[in-house]
Parts: sequence; structure tokens; C-alpha cells
Amino acid sequence: MPTALITGITGQDGSYLAELLLNKGYHVVGMVRRSSVVTFERIQHVLDQIDIIQGDLHDQSSLMDLIEQYKPEEIYNLAAQSFVPTSWNQPVLTGEVTALGVTRMLEAIRLLSPKTRFYQASSSEMFGKVREVPQRESTPFYPRSPYGVAKCYGHWITVNYRESYNLFAVSGILFNHESPRRGIEFVTRKITYNAARIKLGLAKELRLGNLDSRRDWGYAGDYVDAMWRMLNQDKPDDYVVGTGDTHSVREFCEKAFGYLDLDYQEYVIQDPRFYRPAEVDLLVADPSYAGQKLGWEPKVSFEGLVQMMVDYDLKRLEKEIV
Repeated sequence: MPTALITGITGQDGSYLAELLLNKGYHVVGMVRRSSVVTFERIQHVLDQIDIIQGDLHDQSSLMDLIEQYKPEEIYNLAAQSFVPTSWNQPVLTGEVTALGVTRMLEAIRLLSPKTRFYQASSSEMFGKVREVPQRESTPFYPRSPYGVAKCYGHWITVNYRESYNLFAVSGILFNHESPRRGIEFVTRKITYNAARIKLGLAKELRLGNLDSRRDWGYAGDYVDAMWRMLNQDKPDDYVVGTGDTHSVREFCEKAFGYLDLDYQEYVIQDPRFYRPAEVDLLVADPSYAGQKLGWEPKVSFEGLVQMMVDYDLKRLEKEIV
């Protein structure tokens, strides 16, 4: 039974990845930071099937202890300060975790377990002010937030360790991927959650920032399969993962509110407080290389994703009301 270590296992992607690996017969180890309150809600249904162990991307020795203890065949580094707006308020913390944390893990692998295969969660935010449309593996990066900058560092240090030390280290450049398990602070979940609240008479308005920003949105449950496929190739490489379609925040509102027979224009208010200091206007993937090499393709459509998220929030809120 192969062992896989997942950092960020309590997050959206970590929970879906844990499910996938358990179904494939892995021994799954999840790394969590020491905290007086740890939220296991997303993995509660599989908690008895995985090992949860304390560790921190700030702390080199804790990472080395984990690798020595469990000797994982695969490590998926999903942990990060992952909320873009927070990266302007906490740029140093974002760099420490999202950038230097990658180096600490790679260094632990290099010193203790150079045969371990390593997956780094890169991000379409690295493309930022895009240099070409659509964005592919060869597209130059132009990040527009401290988060995007930190992800660029994590990406390139992964490439550097792969080429310098012959490690099996890959980066998945994942475009926006959502689900009912997405944090409520993210714009997609903010929309579906508040649309459901408005439908049930629990709210009267939804305040958002730029409605014209366009993103390539897919389903997180589909994307973790691409992660696993990357680590199970003959040679390490980097891959863009997305749907190849782009939609605006406005379109997301239209679909979410429309699914509930509501007109978003009656409830959504644009609020300058939610605009980014430097906007990312358009992100859309060219996932053809991942399709060709990994045999991967998304299964859930944009409309299906929106409806899935609205259904979840509506049912959850209805239960809370009773």
C-alpha cells in the first residue's frame, strides 16, 4: 500500500484528493498545523481512514520528522495562504508559507527521501496580467498580487530542484476550481451562499467587487484526479489544468440567481471595497497538453458546477432554519 502525504488536507482540494487516494488504496497521511481549533468538516467522513499528524511549512524540522516517520511515496503540497485579497494585507506571511514553505518541503525530500514524488500546487494567478490568450505551460508569468508572486516562487523552486537534484517534482498550474467545499470567502461560494440566503429571505443584497473579471472555472473534484495523474507519469513535468472556457463574475451571478428564479441585478451591488489593488481581468486555460499526456479532461460543466454549489447551500441553509 503506497503512502501519500497531503499538506492542506483540511482544505477543499485536500479533502477531494484524500477521497481519491483512499479509493485507489493509498495510506493517506494529512499534515495539519497545531491550533486550538482545527476544522475537520471537509474530511469528517473519512477521518477514521487517514492519519492526521501535526506539522508546519514554517518549520523545517517538523517536515523532516514527517518524512522520516512515514516515508511517503508521494507528497502533495496543497497548503498555502490561498486567499488572494489576504495576500495584500499579509504579504510577508503569504511569502513565508506559500513560497518558502515549498523550499522547506523540497529540501526535506532532497535530504531524506529523494525518491519521493512531489506535487506542487501552482496557480493560474501566476499569469496575472496575461501575456497571451489562452494561457499554456509556456506562457510567461506576470503576477498581480503577493499571492501570485509567492506562487511563482513555489513553481520555479520546484522546477529548480527537479533539474538540479533530479527529483520527481511537478507543478500543476490549476485554474480556478470550485465546489460546495470552497471557503465562503471566495467569490464563487460567496455568490451561491448569498443567493440561497436571499431566496430563503435571510438576506436582501450581495456586495461584490469587479463583475467583469473573467475566469476559467472548473470542479475541484475533477482537478485532484489531474494531480494524481501527474505523479504517476514516467517523467516529471508541469501541466496547465483548466476547462478552456471563460466566464465573468457577472455570468456566475446570472447562473446562480437564475437557477433560483431570481434576477441578480435586483440584489447584487458593486462595492469598491472589494476591488483588488491590481486586477486580473482574464484567465483561460489551454489544457491540451494535460489532455494529451495525462489523458485528463474535466467532467463537470460550468452550469453543472454552479447548480451543484447552489443546491448544497440551499439545502444546508434550509436545515439550519428548521
